[in-house]
Amino acid sequence: MGLPKRLTDQQMKFAMELVTNEGRKTATECAVEAGFSKDSAKSHASKLQNPKLYPLVVKYIGELREEWQKKYEVTYEKHIAELGQIRQQALKKGAWSAAVNAEVARGKAAGLYIEQKIIRTGKLEDLTTEELESRMKQIMEDYSPILEGVEVEELKAKVKLPELKKVKDPLN
Repeated sequence: MGLPKRLTDQQMKFAMELVTNEGRKTATECAVEAGFSKDSAKSHASKLQNPKLYPLVVKYIGELREEWQKKYEVTYEKHIAELGQIRQQALKKGAWSAAVNAEVARGKAAGLYIEQKIIRTGKLEDLTTEELESRMKQIMEDYSPILEGVEVEELKAKVKLPELKKVKDPLN
């Protein structure tokens, strides 16, 4: 009997359905869309993806996947250009928020924005007074270059108050 020399239209349709609907449809659903009966679709879908049984179908599926990956490949240039087009369309429609979001996304892709998250563990309430003062001193030293016009001694005086003044509650 031997292996078939060419694909049938139904096999090609199955392969196309499988590749174009990857992640959205199961192979069984793709087999039904390709014209296989619902009763045998699961069996056909499994067999058609077996290289020992249907090497031509498996090869065709691989070729289609490669073609689709090249066609829809995301590169930096394509990504930036696409975001630019989205921004322009949003501006034409007066959708300012969407335009700003597209422009921010372009900026992030270009590395113009740096997201920084600092995760601290522990609570300030758990620190002793000495530990709090030490941490504040370290913070002031670390960030002194950005505290323009504020003297370190002035900050220390504000941080190291002898005791907190209690605010009287006008209702009591």
